[in-house]
Amino acid sequence: MSIQTNRNKTITLTKQEKDKFRTKLIKLKSVKKEINPILNKIINQDYFDAVKKLPKNFIDLAFIDPPYNLRKSYNGDIFKEMSSEKYTKWVREWIKLLIPLLKENASIYICGDWRTSSMLHTVCVEEGLHVLNRITFARDKGRGSTKFWKNNSEDIWFFTKSNKYYFNADAVKTKKKVIAPYRNEGKPKDWVEGENGNYRLTFPSNVWFDTEDSTDLWGDITIPFWSMSENTPHPTQKPEKLLAKIILASSKENDVVFDGFSGVGTTGVVAKKLNRNFVMIEKDEEYSMYGLKRLELADSNKKIQGYKDGYFWERNANLN
Repeated sequence: MSIQTNRNKTITLTKQEKDKFRTKLIKLKSVKKEINPILNKIINQDYFDAVKKLPKNFIDLAFIDPPYNLRKSYNGDIFKEMSSEKYTKWVREWIKLLIPLLKENASIYICGDWRTSSMLHTVCVEEGLHVLNRITFARDKGRGSTKFWKNNSEDIWFFTKSNKYYFNADAVKTKKKVIAPYRNEGKPKDWVEGENGNYRLTFPSNVWFDTEDSTDLWGDITIPFWSMSENTPHPTQKPEKLLAKIILASSKENDVVFDGFSGVGTTGVVAKKLNRNFVMIEKDEEYSMYGLKRLELADSNKKIQGYKDGYFWERNANLN
């Protein structure tokens, strides 16, 4: 037990920290015509209230990870499962409010589970968004079942507001070791020789893997858990590495990244580490304070798991 406790890096909040961070949260009481008052802030408010007070056309990239249509406790606030029709209506309402805030060349990533994924596609297309990709986030977590296949994935839909958008595939290449290097006339073909081994740069695909097996080289993204320094008590926290892929691919430095259901602030933390601006909305006060603490920690620690020197590295690469 003592060994596990010593290795537990989960972020916590003291009473003194809560008192400090509480004063830094903002609530919007009137419509903002300019972005400066909300830039790089966490708005501690319900999405449907806050978003109506935000300026138009300010978002370069939106990442939306809404509550899925499941019964889930978020720090004691219970999100209750709805009928399919009611949940679809709820999704359409927040999407309608989001669209006017997007710049014409903005990109939008929206998360969903297997129950709602096809609905997200339909609603967004009906509301005028353009579909680019469905990313499958295959995560090695979830309960097993003897009655049907274990649900082991989530979808992340990649939409744009128009046909003019920014996407930088070179910024999200993965550096992988070459196990069986092929040569053409004695020269490396599609790989390079280095002091620490032979490597190939590969373009990203729309299938992203998580695994709990630390020896699995195919694992790509790890869901935060107790021995990771980005971990918090939030039940559905997304990994920093996942956000890094999205932010690097679909935004430029100094762009504005928006998250309407920001939880413990992962989107803003990664945006800050990658020299982007952010605006986040989160209605739970304690989760918002976790976000502020993580943003404060990011001042002295810019590391993102598995990302170094401008590349994503395969699992178990030595990044020291």
